[in-house]
Order: sequence, then C-alpha cells, then structure tokens
Amino acid sequence: MKCIGILRETKSKWERRTPILPDDIVDLINGLPVSFCIQPSRTRIITDNIFKESGLKVDNNLQHCDILIGIKEVKSEEIINNKVYIFFSHTIKGQSYNMKMLKTILEKGCTLIDYERIADAEGKRFIFFGYHAGIAGAIDTLWAYGRRLESENIPSPFQEINRAYTYTGIKEIEGHIQELASQIKSKGLTVSQRPLIFGITGYGNVAQGVQRILGHLPMKWIRPDQIRIADDDAHSVYGVVFKEQDMVETVNDQPFNLKEYYEKPEKYRSVFNRYLPYLSILFNASYWDPRYPKHVTRTDIRKLFGNKKGDVKLKVIGDISCDIEGGVECTLKVTDPGNPVYVYHPDTGNAIDGIDGPGPVIMAVDILPAEIPLDSSVYFSSKLKEIIPYLVQANFNVPFQSLMLPPMIKNAVIVHQGKLAPDYHYLEKYLCE
Repeated sequence: MKCIGILRETKSKWERRTPILPDDIVDLINGLPVSFCIQPSRTRIITDNIFKESGLKVDNNLQHCDILIGIKEVKSEEIINNKVYIFFSHTIKGQSYNMKMLKTILEKGCTLIDYERIADAEGKRFIFFGYHAGIAGAIDTLWAYGRRLESENIPSPFQEINRAYTYTGIKEIEGHIQELASQIKSKGLTVSQRPLIFGITGYGNVAQGVQRILGHLPMKWIRPDQIRIADDDAHSVYGVVFKEQDMVETVNDQPFNLKEYYEKPEKYRSVFNRYLPYLSILFNASYWDPRYPKHVTRTDIRKLFGNKKGDVKLKVIGDISCDIEGGVECTLKVTDPGNPVYVYHPDTGNAIDGIDGPGPVIMAVDILPAEIPLDSSVYFSSKLKEIIPYLVQANFNVPFQSLMLPPMIKNAVIVHQGKLAPDYHYLEKYLCE
C-alpha cells in the first residue's frame, strides 16, 4: 500500500491553501490501496483538527510516504531522498530562483511532477489556480485603484474595496462589488475618472476570473478599436479584452497570423502602447515568455507619463501574470498580500513601495489564489482527486520509458529518478548557470 504525504506550505506566511480536502481524501482511501499522512500546519485553511476529525493521520514526519503532494515549491533543505513530488515547481522557464531546488531534487534521486504541465494534447491545462488568481487579482487591483484616487483627493466608490484576503471568500467579494455597482449607477463617477476603462490582456482562465469580478459592475464591453470613442458615461464603466491580434503587428506589414505568431514571434512587434493613454486600469492576465514582444515597456511608461505625471489616466497595472520584467517590463519585483503594491518611477526605473509616486501603481502579488484559500482549495481538491489514482497505481521505480501514466500526467514529469525527463533536457543550461 502506498502512502501519500500532504506537505505543509512553507514558501510564504500568506499561503493558507491545501491541495486536497479531508472529504476527498476519505473517498480516495475508501476506493484505493492508499493511506495519507498530513503534515501539520498552523496556517492552513483546513486545520489539523479537521483532518484528525476525519480520521486522518497528522504527523510532521513524512519519511515513510512514497508520494509527497504540495502546492508551492519545497525548500531545498526539506527535500527527502527518492520521493515522488508533485507541486508547482516554477522551473520550466529556467527560473533562476528555483534552480537550487531543482538541483537538489536531481541529486537526491527524486521524481518531480509539475501541475503546470499537466495538459491534454492541445495544451489545455487540467489543474490550475489561474481562475482564482484572476478573481483575487481583480480585487487587489481595484483596491489599489481606490487607494490611488484617495491619495489624489478624488472621491470614488472604489475606496471602499478591501484587499482580497480580508473577505471570507468569493461570495462576499461579489456581494461587495454589487453594492459598489449600485453606487455607480445611482451617484455616478467624478469627471476626472470618466470614461473609466479597464483593459484586460488575454482571454484564458486568469482573464475569465478578472471578468467575473468586473462583470458585477455596470459594465459596457467594447472592442479595442472603440477605446478612443468611449462615451463619457458617469454611470457605467468600460471593459476591453485584448487578444494577440490587438496587441502586436508583423514587422513586415503582413496580415496577422495566430499560428505564425506562436511559432515565430520574432516576426512581430508590440503595438499595445497605442491603448495605454485611454486605460484607467490594466489587468495583465496573459501568458508570456521571453520569445514574445513585451506588452508594456519601460519606454512606453516613460513616454506616457512624460512631464504630465499627475494628469495621466493610467493609475494602476494589476500584473496578475507576474513575470518579473516580462510582459509588463515595469514589474520589477513580486509582492505579497501584506504589501501588495509599489509605484514604478518612469524616470529612474525604480520601485517605490506604496501608492504615491510619479508613475503607475503596480500590483504584483505572486500568490493571489492564497488570498481566497477556501474557494481555491475546494476547486483544486476536486481536480487533484482525479489525478491521484494514477499516481497510486504507477510504478515509479521503472525507467522513464516504462513509466505507465496517462500522457497528460507523464508529460508533466520534469525529473524521474534524479534525471531530467527527455522533454526537459533544455533545463540543463539553466542548472549550469
């Protein structure tokens, strides 16, 4: 009988999620030859006592477990020899801050499965927190907008919004947003806020989470080409979703081709700066990697703010995707729920903690789903419950070629028995840096 250990999250004091709920564990135990051991945690949204009341073992020692399941990365010094780990490793882009951990996993003969790579043949991910990141990111960004307006002595109903972690969950968040919507409908927005335009890059799970929250406002959805002619409506707000063809153009004036853009992004350049003067808030919710043009560059922000820093419409960038100096180049660092924002100074290129400053406020919390831990955990557990039977049935002691897992899961095996899996040999160059 295999034993699965549920890891205590140690990356951040704000992390309160659990990858799986007690009821789902009990269902698995009743249907599979498997036992579970829960590592105790003082911060987990599901307390140790709740696990114990479900008849589950809570023990700090997971040495006897075969498979160790967490959410965020495991500290290098806590990795146990020859175990199978599954968590979000944040290594597939060669992230330098996690190469030490990856080296330790290799040295200790472990197997690593990354949730981020569990996907079907078309690349559609099976298990993710993106939707919940979008929800929490939308609230934190609206909170930052309200604080920025307050610092500029501009009255706004958005000043009533709290940070996501202060709410009991999505239901309470949505109720509060609906109250604000009623205020906007009845009292309207000040002239200096109008037209209030929200821009969203991307249309995947993260963007859908953002749209769920914004959808409770008196929203008028418009196309990118309508952004310049939005009505000065005091009782509505506007939303624009930007797709790839809106944000880039070919360098040789040829028509946009999505397949070509994905395969040969070097043939394209960003034109997103054409929209920046009209946006009040930008929600960056799109996937980005270094092959692609940046949506917002430091030069874009410097030109936008110029000598009219107090009059610029763009107040906040909610970088939910949170790639450091990535799609939004002025995202210089990640933040946490306790100190979620800083101002990007367009002239110096520095980050100034807080709300006040001569540039846009940047919201760059990198553990957004942890701010709505119960809702996030309920969803994630329902998906993980479907994966665990395959992990229990698999023999991880055989060579990688003989490892019997569904392709969706096998493709997510980054390391097997201390060696990089074939699809991840490219990580060797990052390990050597």
